[in-house]
Amino acid sequence: MNKLVNFAAFQAGWFACVLGAANGYPWLGPPAVLFLAGVQWALWWRSRSALLLLTAAAALGYLADSLLAAAGLLAFPEKAQLGGPSPVWMVALWPNFAAALLESLSWLEGRYVLAALLGAAGGPLAYWGGEQFGAIRLAGWPAYGAVALEWAAATPLLLGTSRRLKEVSQ
Repeated sequence: MNKLVNFAAFQAGWFACVLGAANGYPWLGPPAVLFLAGVQWALWWRSRSALLLLTAAAALGYLADSLLAAAGLLAFPEKAQLGGPSPVWMVALWPNFAAALLESLSWLEGRYVLAALLGAAGGPLAYWGGEQFGAIRLAGWPAYGAVALEWAAATPLLLGTSRRLKEVSQ
């Protein structure tokens, strides 16, 4: 049941961030993600390692997406900008994903090659979805290739970070 609730929270967080930004409310998604992750933390995880993972994911996401934006591969419409170079709503998507890694995607733990492949496919699909809603603009195939590489590296990195944080906190 936890996995199903977590997956629903992951989807709700994504839609809150992307649809909020696409409709000129870029501040809407981050509190939704914070609330959803906070509820899950209080109900299931209650660990310092989970909080550290979510924080690390936000930092990694800000850095990675800011680099893509600075390179001109990602752009955000004026209505979707809040902070930068990667806006706050975009940064919130990263701990939202990390929360899924803790629960509904936990079956990927230790399967780093599979995680990289899923990241390489799922990252660009998520950004494509955001582009279809009007929350982000990507500079064609080079941008999708960069996003695929970003997520092929980030997904196993976040899984490894989660595993290491759990080991250290025990």
